[in-house]
Amino acid sequence: MERLREAATTEPGRLRIIGAVLAALVVLFGAVTVWEISGRATAADDVVGHSQPLSADAANIYRSLADADTASSSGFLAGAQEPREVRQRYEKDIANASRLLVGAAANTGAGGESRKEIALLGEELPRYTGLIEQARATNRQGLPLGGAYLRYANERMSTVLLPAAQRLYEAETERLYTDYDDARSWPFASIGAGLLGIGALVWAQRRNYRRTNRVFNHGLVAATTASAVVLLWLVVGHSVARAGLSEARSDGQESLKVLNDARIASLQARANENLTLVARGAVLAEDKKSDKYDVDYTKNMKELDAGLSAALRLADDGNGEQPLAKAVDGVTQWKQRHASARESDMRGDYDLALVQVVGDKDHKDSSGASFDTVDASLEQAVVHEQKEFTRAARGGLGALGGLTTGAAALAVVGAAAALLGIGRRLSEYR
Repeated sequence: MERLREAATTEPGRLRIIGAVLAALVVLFGAVTVWEISGRATAADDVVGHSQPLSADAANIYRSLADADTASSSGFLAGAQEPREVRQRYEKDIANASRLLVGAAANTGAGGESRKEIALLGEELPRYTGLIEQARATNRQGLPLGGAYLRYANERMSTVLLPAAQRLYEAETERLYTDYDDARSWPFASIGAGLLGIGALVWAQRRNYRRTNRVFNHGLVAATTASAVVLLWLVVGHSVARAGLSEARSDGQESLKVLNDARIASLQARANENLTLVARGAVLAEDKKSDKYDVDYTKNMKELDAGLSAALRLADDGNGEQPLAKAVDGVTQWKQRHASARESDMRGDYDLALVQVVGDKDHKDSSGASFDTVDASLEQAVVHEQKEFTRAARGGLGALGGLTTGAAALAVVGAAAALLGIGRRLSEYR
């Protein structure tokens, strides 16, 4: 410390101290930038390659389970000779849900809400499929007990499996939004360090001018330029990344969430529509008068209407609006055909109601055909919004590319230039 005080009493000593401080500030700026941007780039990469895919997989687990429940009730209504395509749809849904659960277990950290829900789903799914097989076997024998098995399976799906899948989706989506926030947060420490370093360099050059009347010191000018480039790159690059990630969230992820909810509502509505015919009034709603499954169908259709309206508000191009408009038309047709089927069932014409719900050999002019139109349209909309999300999120991630390497390299160049500039002044004292 004493030697430092002695050095500061002479101009060469002061110049050496100034050079060391300037170099340290430029290196600090580079180091902080590398540290902060590395963290944000990692979070952005997680959004694109980890947390969003996991959130999408969780939504697909829910959808596969709901669709399997719908397919099982449709197959049951078809009688002892279950249509092959319905059976294949059910098996595909169960296989898809099982595969996604295995993937989620492998990619989710130990402990936590997600791990608990995955374990619960893994335990309950075989029980559900066992009940469905019992319902199917009993139905083939023409025994009414098959309907009871199917209703119990549906109850387990509605009260255990789907709520667990919903909690899994919410947990993964929360993690996705955490990664969003981490990636989008401003690197204030880097910006502050950059302003401090540039301010010190400007002060050093002003001091040099006042003492020597020389306008430029090439080394200090080079150091200032390098620092300014890093600061500009930092602000612009992060702004572009932030804009891309914001677009991915508002135009992609939010639309996906609304579409997934709408699709799930449509699947639940279809399952309840089928179960209305399976139960034939055996299960009553809370008012002890209305058919429980018909009441639930009405509730699901209201949720579907609300979801489609929200999705249309969020759609920002024709490719997103077109399948939604088709889904809206399909829902209108579905409601009309369902009303006709319910009217037939209420007046005792079960066979006609069954045809109006399940369809004939060609599966035309039934509420099931309308449901298929709605489901296919919503799937098309989901695929489009997923592409929009990926495009915007990757654009945001790309804006950060090269910044950490560039900041480190320019910081070294800037520090060396500052030392060379001060060294040039020191040489005048020799």
